[in-house]
Amino acid sequence: MFGLGLLGLAIYIFTIYDVVSSKFGGNNDKLVWVLIVIFLPLIGTILWFLMGRKTASR
Repeated sequence: MFGLGLLGLAIYIFTIYDVVSSKFGGNNDKLVWVLIVIFLPLIGTILWFLMGRKTASR
């Protein structure tokens, strides 16, 4: 069980890093995504990988 917790934490940290390192049209988009991921960890992570990465350019 401890390993699953570490895996979840690693995915969560990677998601925050991915949002912060992505380029958006405006800074507000990045702020909104960071807040979504921080306040809704599971749902925010899923939403980021399903929708957010498509809207952000690398």
